[in-house]
Amino acid sequence: MSQSLTAPSSVRRVIVASLVGTSLEWYDFFIYGTASALVFNKLFFPQFDPLVGTLLSFATFAVGFVARPLGGVVFGHFGDKLGRKNMLVFTLLLMGLATFAIGLVPTYHTIGAWAAGLLVLLRFVQGLGLGGEWGGAVLMTLESGHPERRGLNASWPQVGVPVGLLLANGVLSLMGGVTSDAAFLSWGWRVPFLLSGVLVVVGLWIRRSLAESPLFREAAADKAEAHAPIIEVLRRYPRQVLLAIGARVGVDVAFYIFVLFIATYVATYLKLPKSYALNAVFVAAALQIVFIPWFGHLSDRFGRRPVYLAGAIGAAVWVFVFFALLDTGSFLLILVAAVVALFLHAAMYGPQASFISEMFPTRVRYTGASMGYQLAGIVGGGIAPIIATALLDHYHSSLAVSVYVIAMLAVTAICVLAAPETVRTDLHAEPQRSRVARSAG
Repeated sequence: MSQSLTAPSSVRRVIVASLVGTSLEWYDFFIYGTASALVFNKLFFPQFDPLVGTLLSFATFAVGFVARPLGGVVFGHFGDKLGRKNMLVFTLLLMGLATFAIGLVPTYHTIGAWAAGLLVLLRFVQGLGLGGEWGGAVLMTLESGHPERRGLNASWPQVGVPVGLLLANGVLSLMGGVTSDAAFLSWGWRVPFLLSGVLVVVGLWIRRSLAESPLFREAAADKAEAHAPIIEVLRRYPRQVLLAIGARVGVDVAFYIFVLFIATYVATYLKLPKSYALNAVFVAAALQIVFIPWFGHLSDRFGRRPVYLAGAIGAAVWVFVFFALLDTGSFLLILVAAVVALFLHAAMYGPQASFISEMFPTRVRYTGASMGYQLAGIVGGGIAPIIATALLDHYHSSLAVSVYVIAMLAVTAICVLAAPETVRTDLHAEPQRSRVARSAG
């Protein structure tokens, strides 16, 4: 039995709605990360040394990653029982309200340690929203359209990451350019957070017009929904969850080193203008909008695993060159470092959504894919900036950071090799659970 087909116009509508909403969610998530690297140490942890304050800022950033698996499980549960569409609307609203509220939080100089506490609480809510968002957006696109275009279709919500990053860095750069350093520190940093309230209204308007995923509608019509998705995933598909975590962890670590830790390394360690890092990441993220769907398309043609592995191996080699180029202090070479880094990241990230989602059957796909994807965030992106900053502080060299990235990418490569090739998987059938399948490319 083949995957249900949806009219091309409907598929495009699903892709656009998923991409717009996911972009706004990642915008919310990234303005927090960039603000953590640039200003939160001064505003919420001013009593500490700058590098230590940055470390504490990244610790609050990591709270969002801790919350994401919980959001994935909670919203995955309801997404598998009640449908994908409603969860997409709710998670976008939750994320937007939390981000808007962060823009209103008083600083340490106003309410003392309570400021950091409020920041952590709202960051946790952000994480809940994003944890539920990814699975719903990916499945709406994966479960619509032609089966032979699943890699491309599912890669479009992934494009929300560079679009969100682009928006976040662009707005922060704009505010930094039109305000003095004192004004930016005083109120300018709040504007990108408050702007989220307006953007969310647009996203909600677009998403409310969507129809439910055809595969979920079939499962609901056949009364095939799981009664307790989380229990079924843990009982029947633990191997898939572990492989999904491993396949993602190195990708996550590399990404946050390439787009977030770069700001700390360039501005705090090398004492270069923070605009060098922001602008380099801005250009690289813009190019990723093309890179990610292109690699998603290649995974439809050659298989998920070959494309994924090429990106992992390339990123492991490039991380040494990446820091060597940053150390030159030349903006042009810093730009090259960021562009190539995100090109290689796109080779992994493009096929990732379909690769992970195709490991699970429709009845528990939202829960299973969300668990694997979001749990990796805790040991991946959530602590990557903290570990990298601590390694830099201890060794005063980027070499230790590079070794850390390579170790995580090695875990990813091993798990991708151990997982079955999913490109030809029939989404109506039970996935393979034991043997390593041959590449379908």
